[in-house]
Amino acid sequence: MDMLKGEKIAEANLADWRKLAQGLHARYLVGDFGTGVRFVAAVGDAGDALGHHPRVSIGNGYVDLKLITDDAVYRDDEGTEHVLEWVTQQDIDLARRITEIAADHKVDADPASVSMIELGLDTARSATIAPVWAALLTGNPGAQGHGSPSDEIRDATGRVPNLWFGDADEHETSRQRFHVEVYVAPEVAEQRIAAALAAGGTVVDDSNAPSLTVIADQDGNKGIVCVDVSAAKKE
Repeated sequence: MDMLKGEKIAEANLADWRKLAQGLHARYLVGDFGTGVRFVAAVGDAGDALGHHPRVSIGNGYVDLKLITDDAVYRDDEGTEHVLEWVTQQDIDLARRITEIAADHKVDADPASVSMIELGLDTARSATIAPVWAALLTGNPGAQGHGSPSDEIRDATGRVPNLWFGDADEHETSRQRFHVEVYVAPEVAEQRIAAALAAGGTVVDDSNAPSLTVIADQDGNKGIVCVDVSAAKKE
């Protein structure tokens, strides 16, 4: 099934869901654990009917859902097909059905609260170092390039954050090149950045804002607030 570009996701007008990184995310607020379990059971039945299921996390007062297709098809400029993890039409269809189920169960969505973390590592040798990180993070060599046309490390079960590799020049002296990427819903990005600045952080680079805003702490450690602008609902 073909991957959907951001514009197509935005056109779906999914009120409960936000596109973060590769997938669709939703948080539903529940009054008690039993309500959450019953809601998840109904979502499971809907997934059975459509032949597709979300990734689920349930806790005290919330149910978090992620929709992603493991074998979405991406075609590059030369027409070569790549299989990757991304949003497809089946995710859109199930997201709409889950929204209906939530209404039936009187469960409210809290789309502004969704968030996810990825790790970034700047390197000139991703193919060389990626096997080390696949082993450390997942213990599985197959995590290298899983659901990605690059050397990115992705655990198929979602136990650990994705690790992707950014381009960097070689350095004679080894240095730390990690940074954290925080994906948030578009409507809370400014608030999240303002809170970091109020706590003593500084904006290092906002040339790609609002998609990417680089913030450093007082020691110079960097984090990036990420927003998928292309998939955001149009007002």
